[in-house]
Amino acid sequence: MSMEQTACEDLKAFERRLTEVIAHLQPSATRWRIILVIISICTAAGAWHWLTDPDTAAVPFMQSLWNHPFFAIASLSLMVLFAMGIHKRVIAPSIITARTRTVLGDFNMSCDETGKLILKPRPTVTT
Repeated sequence: MSMEQTACEDLKAFERRLTEVIAHLQPSATRWRIILVIISICTAAGAWHWLTDPDTAAVPFMQSLWNHPFFAIASLSLMVLFAMGIHKRVIAPSIITARTRTVLGDFNMSCDETGKLILKPRPTVTT
């Protein structure tokens, strides 16, 4: 095999592996997005009920949370999810593609969101 054929095969193998990695991360990221949306909606709904309750201003903070367990549990769940790094899990495929684009830029290449390589034209050197 010539050097160009070997390089072409290497690029194809790299592209296959990159698309495989990104495709594998998509279902997991989608699940985490759904969980984040559900917990956020629950927290917002609980906050609405908590804030519109006239007793909220009259009782101490801890008693107010005790009176609204749905809001307390939902907001605590949201804080735990962010402490566990849900924000990184939600955007994991785009982190991989952004870092790959950074590295591929040195080789005059890029990639799309699915991991397909984009070959850029070679720069011309003027003398």
